[in-house]
Amino acid sequence: MNLYHLLPGDLKASLNKIEEFLRVKPLYFDFEAGEFVWLNTREIPFREVYVRSRDYRRVARAIVEMEIRGAPAIGVAAAYGLALAALEASSRPSEFMEVVSEARKLLASTRPTAFNLFWALDRVYGAIYRFYESRGVDAAVGAALAEATRIYVEDVESNIAIGREGAKLIEDGDTILTHCNTGSLATAGFGTALGVIRYAWREGKRIMVITTETRPVLQGARLNVWELKKEGIPFKLIVDSAAGLVLERGMADKVIVGADRIVSTGHTANKIGTYMVALAASRAGKPFYVAAPSSTFQPGSKPEDIVIEERSPEEVLGVLSEKGFVRITMEGVEAYNPSFDVTPPDLITAFITERGIIEKPFESNIPRVLGWE
Repeated sequence: MNLYHLLPGDLKASLNKIEEFLRVKPLYFDFEAGEFVWLNTREIPFREVYVRSRDYRRVARAIVEMEIRGAPAIGVAAAYGLALAALEASSRPSEFMEVVSEARKLLASTRPTAFNLFWALDRVYGAIYRFYESRGVDAAVGAALAEATRIYVEDVESNIAIGREGAKLIEDGDTILTHCNTGSLATAGFGTALGVIRYAWREGKRIMVITTETRPVLQGARLNVWELKKEGIPFKLIVDSAAGLVLERGMADKVIVGADRIVSTGHTANKIGTYMVALAASRAGKPFYVAAPSSTFQPGSKPEDIVIEERSPEEVLGVLSEKGFVRITMEGVEAYNPSFDVTPPDLITAFITERGIIEKPFESNIPRVLGWE
């Protein structure tokens, strides 16, 4: 089942062009096999396990269980998941749009906070619908795969541009504090906040990274350290609660984090604990930057539109190890596990996007820089 012929020529050229930037391919579509492939981040750093599937339901489960995580990566995975649904539905032409619509609902229900998820699903579903109405099922399948691949390519290209823009803010000799994983494993292959750090390092800047552990799933202690070590960038790992001390003592020069959703006011949803890091950076007088592609910004939205995902309390009651979750407290303990918090715009120095640096006032500059006006 070789599906590569379904892609237009310009998209094939773009795929080839971005390959040189992808030292790690956390997810991609295998056109020869007709399968979506992802690196299971729950296994990192202990094992590098790739999973393959033609089933959009399996992709949805991978997003829910955080085998695939990070807002850009979730968006790309959902896009390819919907393309797989279209491929499956092509064998039932009389029910084609019904199957695709159900798949869209399932994929949309996986993670409520990451805006990239809904943005990507809307794009692929729109392409499917347009081509189905005008040219039929086969054309709709090709359109779905092409649009998902376009989203994949755009993510890598925008990440590289974010890295280029953000590297301008990093001085030779800087120490950067970051929270949660925002590198290759959180995107289609280059990274947002960690992509900025990677780009500065490749420019030859002597930098140091301090990464939080990022409880409860340890995206910093497992994923950031794995990526930084592969890149050869010097780093230190700290517990989440040490961020304030590190910033107050001047052990970090600036903070760069990613985002899962940014609304029109500049309020930013990111991994739980980001708000506390922003408060500490503000108190210590250190710049606090948010690196994210334009697809993470939600036009016409307000802070109250942000849904904070609450995950299983079991994640708090244990710690993820090589053998899975190991319980760290007694039986019968109740836990609260919000996955995200919201950092208000007054604590954010600037946003780093593929279209440039967005400075205050955010409510006027976000739509201007991103072209919403």
